[in-house]
Amino acid sequence: MNTRWLELKVPPPVVGLVVGVAMWFLAPLGPGLAVPDPARLWLALAVAAVGAGFDLTGLIAFVRRHTTVNPLRPTNTSALVTSGVYRITRNPMYLGMACLLTAWAVWLGALWPWLGPVAFVLYITRFQIQPEERVLTTLFGEAYTAYTRRVRRWL
Repeated sequence: MNTRWLELKVPPPVVGLVVGVAMWFLAPLGPGLAVPDPARLWLALAVAAVGAGFDLTGLIAFVRRHTTVNPLRPTNTSALVTSGVYRITRNPMYLGMACLLTAWAVWLGALWPWLGPVAFVLYITRFQIQPEERVLTTLFGEAYTAYTRRVRRWL
C-alpha cells in the first residue's frame, strides 16, 4: 500500500493533539496503574518540563538561524542547524511532543494511554521525519549525511 500521500500533510502539533485526545478516551477502558496522585503529578510535570524544554530550545535554534519552522515545507529550509540541542537529537521539537504525550500518559494513570506516545513516534517518524530527511539530504548533501552519523534521530 502506497502511503506517501500522507507525508508532510498533517502538522505535527495536530498529530500530537489527536493522539492526546485518543489517549484521554482510552484511559477509562483499561486497567489503571497503581501510582499515587502526588507522585503521578510530579512525574508528569517533570516529563512535561523536559518536553517543553526540548520544544522551546529547538524552536529558538531555528529562529536564530533564520530558517523555517514550518514542518510542512522542509524545502524552505535555509540553514542546517546542528548546534545547541541539535547536538543531542536531530528532532528536538518532535521529541518534546513525544515527552508531552508521555507526561499526559503518566497523568492519566492507566495502561492504554501508553500506546499514544508510541503511535506518535511511529507516525511522525514515517510521515514527517523520513520525508524531511530526504529533503535535507538533497539540500545539504554530505554535511547533512555526516550530521546523521553523529546525532541520533530521537535520542
